[in-house]
Amino acid sequence: MIDVQKVGAFISECRKENEWTQKQLGEKLGVTDRAVSKWETGDSLR
Repeated sequence: MIDVQKVGAFISECRKENEWTQKQLGEKLGVTDRAVSKWETGDSLR
């Protein structure tokens, strides 16, 4: 089973290492900043 907390922490860590906002990452991936936020908190993976 996927640990949604670990996945979210990994996404957040990678984003911050690259000094991207959630909006910038979302634009690169073609999703909204709200989607990125939900990934990071694990809300969309449950």
